[in-house]
Amino acid sequence: MNLLLVAAAGFLLLTILFGLIRVLRGPGSGDRMLTAQLFGTSGVGILLLLGFALDQPALVDVALVFALLAVVAAVAFVRQHGLPEPAGTPMHETPVEEEPPHDPGHHPGHNPTEKTHDR
Repeated sequence: MNLLLVAAAGFLLLTILFGLIRVLRGPGSGDRMLTAQLFGTSGVGILLLLGFALDQPALVDVALVFALLAVVAAVAFVRQHGLPEPAGTPMHETPVEEEPPHDPGHHPGHNPTEKTHDR
């Protein structure tokens, strides 16, 4: 059973390695933040698996602290960069200004309420 837990921890360590590649190649800060969340989640999983495999309850406590730190990191990222909006949201569309209704008696540059003085 312990060998299975250590093998699962090794697999999670491999996912962290792939995440590291994503951090280096990631085009945006959102990709990098998701990778940081992957690091936090995988790190917690590794510590929990090793804590049970090696019968070390202190590793479970460290995993809980890492889980709390991952939440704080996510909140700090969202406060710094904001939440990403999908491309189809109204925020990304340019508003179309509506033209006022056309008045046939109105001529551009002429204000009918304005008094004109002939000299």
